[in-house]
Amino acid sequence: GDMTAKGRHTIEARLARIEGHIHAVHRMAHDGKSYPEIVHQIAAVRSSLDSVLQAIVDELADNCVHPAASRASVTSAVEELRTVVASAL
Repeated sequence: GDMTAKGRHTIEARLARIEGHIHAVHRMAHDGKSYPEIVHQIAAVRSSLDSVLQAIVDELADNCVHPAASRASVTSAVEELRTVVASAL
């Protein structure tokens, strides 16, 4: 399923924040910050990525599965959702 314009905007904004966070972690490593500080920030980035992944899966479910139910093509919509979720695991 394709992303809605609103969903795309939300995802792009989240990814931009994650990108900035990754650059900050890179600077921390370059500046010689401690490993615990860097690991803590990497864990925060991972959490942010998990959150954006969940938002994408939610968007897919809303835009793919719900309309498919009214068209009786639930099987293909569910299969697409399973494929996306499996690729993220």
